[in-house]
Amino acid sequence: MAGPLRFRVSNESWSDQRVRDQLLAPLEESFGARLETPWFDPPAGYEACRLEMDNGDFALFCWNSHAYWMGNTTTPEVLWRTNKQDFTEVPYPVARWAQRELLARFELVDPLLASYDHVVWFFLPVFLSKDGRDTTRRFFADHAGGFPDATPQEGVAFFERLLSTGALDEYRYTMASKLGTSEGLDVGRMAATMGEFIVAKLLADADLAFEPEIDLDSGHALDFLVEGEQLVEVTRPRPPTKRDRADTPVAAVRETADAKTRDQLAAHPSAVLFVDCSSFRDDEWAAVAGEQPQVAHEPTVVFRARPDGHVEGYRVGQLPFEMDAAIEWLD
Repeated sequence: MAGPLRFRVSNESWSDQRVRDQLLAPLEESFGARLETPWFDPPAGYEACRLEMDNGDFALFCWNSHAYWMGNTTTPEVLWRTNKQDFTEVPYPVARWAQRELLARFELVDPLLASYDHVVWFFLPVFLSKDGRDTTRRFFADHAGGFPDATPQEGVAFFERLLSTGALDEYRYTMASKLGTSEGLDVGRMAATMGEFIVAKLLADADLAFEPEIDLDSGHALDFLVEGEQLVEVTRPRPPTKRDRADTPVAAVRETADAKTRDQLAAHPSAVLFVDCSSFRDDEWAAVAGEQPQVAHEPTVVFRARPDGHVEGYRVGQLPFEMDAAIEWLD
């Protein structure tokens, strides 16, 4: 499975003729392809082109002493052994040119989603990836980014507000890649991923410094390190109507939290667990809020976010950091 869009970097010498012979020719033979002028001026000192395939695939290529290839099509053999770099690793003018080309293309393929500037910029590496270009956009367009009983506009607007703060810019590839580049649409898995974005918003709203995706000596990776010392793990129960077992909201919360307790949290018992119930409908969350079921792990935060930004929840055990600015605590 192909991953998010990255540049392939060639240190060899390139010319117009070599581009035609070693890039265009194999793509034309496989898919039907044509060489076109870029929509935007290439970086100063570079030559550049677009390669457009008859099946809708595309690629960007620019070169001087180094060459940079990015596309969601089959990589020509001449570039197979080249290193991959993301937007932060290549020269800034190259990254800026490529992103301008990609954003302009995105406006053509999905003008409604394109109006959310920060969401599109952040998820661009997966929104136009080889395998994830349809599924990732459908997740927002058809499933409101994982919020039930919400319009796509309401769901996307929630994440637009988060991403407009820049709190996750440094971790763009790490977080965007979590949404996935699979050809298959797995709404439950994608919604669980967005639970990590919601918790990132809560931590930012609480003015807490955090770093995502922490690899540990235990062999586990936990979702966040907060204030440089406190581990945080996020889990998101599937709604009861989507589960084979635990067919009540309260049972879903308990089972999901207990599964984490038997796995990552058994090796890291001091970590804080966030149980994100944002996939629950109003009636399902009301059952959880009314009973406030205890779970096996402490400390735990059980919460639900709504697209308008309102978040409410309850605590099991004592939190090691303050969250009052981000969550309305239930009595």
